[in-house]
Order: sequence, then structure tokens, then C-alpha cells
Amino acid sequence: MTPEEVGHRLAALLAPVEVTASVSGGQGYARATVDVPPASWRDAVRAARDDGFDFFDWLSAVDELAEGFDVVVHLWSTIGRHGLLLRTRVPREAPSVASVVNLYPGAAWHERETYEMFGIGFDGHGELKPLLLPPEFEGHPLRKEFVLASRVAKPWPGAKEPGESEAGGGRRPIRPPGVPAPGEWGTTPTPVRLAG
Repeated sequence: MTPEEVGHRLAALLAPVEVTASVSGGQGYARATVDVPPASWRDAVRAARDDGFDFFDWLSAVDELAEGFDVVVHLWSTIGRHGLLLRTRVPREAPSVASVVNLYPGAAWHERETYEMFGIGFDGHGELKPLLLPPEFEGHPLRKEFVLASRVAKPWPGAKEPGESEAGGGRRPIRPPGVPAPGEWGTTPTPVRLAG
């Protein structure tokens, strides 16, 4: 099946729910991409699984700023040898979508990581606890407004030779990757532990 056929087939299976079927970029590696409303997320994943997408590859999210977050799952059909990207957009305030762990148990780790990195809840998951970050960590590091403050506190790259920075002949200071220019992202939120 071509990516177009895969997308149209899933759209037909989900009718009367309004979905948008398209094809991702990537020429020979293009995938059918189906956008579904958040309320139909779990039903769409179930329909894909029951239609032969027997392999769960990955689940994550994309921060679309004011538009919210896109939750994306990539599924694969081992028989048909074709893939599918399912997407849904959740609002920025209180982002949440139904868990798909009972459809694909391998999604448990991915949902925990997405919850931790983006702050997106997965209703029915049951164990959304820290996976990669220490429990005392505050914030969601893959949100675009999150400033990578630890890189700011670390000197970057500094002098060419030891002792050169004191002599004033060092390199021009360079902002490390991931650290926005002052004022570029707006005001920096004060962490809860430092406020009050």
C-alpha cells in the first residue's frame, strides 16, 4: 500500500470522525500521517492496531507554542511493511490525552517520558512518575519556553590557553547552544523554590 492509501484507509475506518490524512516528507521514507481530534485518539490507535499495525515504534510530542502540543505515535505493519504516523493536538493549558498502554504495552515508557519532558498527561496510564530526571527537578525541559539554565552557569569555551582569560586576550564570548539571547524568549519564570 502507498502512504496515501494507508491514510485514506484509516480515515475510512474512523468515519464519521473528521480526520485529516496526508503524507509526511522523506521521499522514499514517507509515511501516512493522520491527524485526529484528541477525543478520538485512543479509538484511532485501536483502529490502526486492529487493521494490522502490530508494531508500536515510538510516541512523543512536539511543542507548537501557542497552538498547543502535537502528540505523535509511529506504528508499523510487519505484514504490510508500511508505517503510520498518528497525531493529535492538545491545548497548552492542562494538556492531556487518553493513554494507549493497554493497546500497546510498550507505550508505557514513552508516555512517561512525554509526561516528564512536555508535561502532557495520559489519562488511564496509572504510573506517570519521573523516568529520566531527578524527582526534585522542576519544569519540562522539552517545552520551548524552558531555558537551559545549567548551560548559562557553565563557562563556555573560554580562553585558548590557560591563564589567557585573565590577560584579556581570550576569544569573543559565545552563547552556548540552546541558550536564547537575553529578551529573546520573554521573561524567565522564577522557579517555585526561589519565589517567596
